[in-house]
Amino acid sequence: MVCGKANFTNLSRYGEYSERTYRRHYQKSFDFIPFHAQTIAAAIEPSREQIAAIDCSFISKSGKQTWGVDNFYNGSISKSQKGLEISVISVVDVMAHQGYTLSVQQTAKTERQPIPSAQPTAKKKRKSKSKAKAKAKAKAKTEPVISERVKGYLEQLKTARAHFPTAVKYLTADSFYSKKSVVDGVVALDLHLVSKLRIDADLRYCYTGEQKPKGAPRKYDGKVDLSDLSRLELSGELADGTKMYSQVVWHVSLKRQIRIVYLVDQRNPDKQRVALLFSTDTTITPIRLYEYYKSRFQIEFIFRDAKQFTGLCDCQSRQQQSLDFHFNASLAALNIAKLEQQQTQSDTGEGSQRQSFSMATYKRLALNGHLLERFISMLGLDPTFIKSHPNYDLLLQYGSLAP
Repeated sequence: MVCGKANFTNLSRYGEYSERTYRRHYQKSFDFIPFHAQTIAAAIEPSREQIAAIDCSFISKSGKQTWGVDNFYNGSISKSQKGLEISVISVVDVMAHQGYTLSVQQTAKTERQPIPSAQPTAKKKRKSKSKAKAKAKAKAKTEPVISERVKGYLEQLKTARAHFPTAVKYLTADSFYSKKSVVDGVVALDLHLVSKLRIDADLRYCYTGEQKPKGAPRKYDGKVDLSDLSRLELSGELADGTKMYSQVVWHVSLKRQIRIVYLVDQRNPDKQRVALLFSTDTTITPIRLYEYYKSRFQIEFIFRDAKQFTGLCDCQSRQQQSLDFHFNASLAALNIAKLEQQQTQSDTGEGSQRQSFSMATYKRLALNGHLLERFISMLGLDPTFIKSHPNYDLLLQYGSLAP
């Protein structure tokens, strides 16, 4: 409900405690995952269709002494940048299109090993060879870093898995997580992964014909060529005209059978748009696979609302414990706001047709309510008389985006 940044200084201006008290409190340990899980259990009925989603978000942070400062990918500028990174696991109500944070973990800084330089040669190398060498050197630098970070994401997933709602059987993620180590780790936790592949992914058709009496059984029936859709099944057409093609194929790198859904958008004849989704569950229907991947974007709305309204990037500390507390508190505030709006709609009889959530409106209502409470307290007014006035609700909604 504070105006401006949600940091220690600003919290002391609106709250009852001093800045020093907030700093000390942020250094205390608290197990946030069970707290988040209880909020989710109260917000989503067990019978509703639910999935989990995982993704990372870049947090801007200057300085050299902050714990975890490293070069991380910043999606807003599409390149790596110095700062912090958090990994978030959320639970998504598929039908309500609403996501709730279950676990948030800051990514640790990765120590980079020096790469030995090649021996200098007397002859001048070709330009193409020097480019290939530079590309190989850059790959050698980034691969160990990515591998270490992926291990951290999987450890976070293992910790949070015990707190998943029983209805959650699928984990959705973007194309970064379509790696063998991630897929194997997700499947080992009794989950199925729904993600995205590169268009040039190395796929093979599975052989289903009659086997020869001698020799090893035939496994594959040719390489998948997405320019030839004759061997894919047309699974349907979306409301916008996008066609869905599906098939169970073998992924060479993942070393397993997967269900793929190939989306073809031909509304613009000059530029055809395509996407290749997949799931480790070969029995999932194509439309459900598509709906689950689309629901993954609810985690992006969590990042957006937390950065704009609950101060996700506003922590005034360099210590690991304080940063962890701040990230969890910011996302917990967002969870509670969604839960409170849902309960308010249920009390007013609007639960059957849920309205879209607006954190901007919720924060405005909270600020107006806090300000009116201060007026009543400081001016010695009768709270019963004030709150029963018909214009009290209008004052609460003053400046809100929606009633």
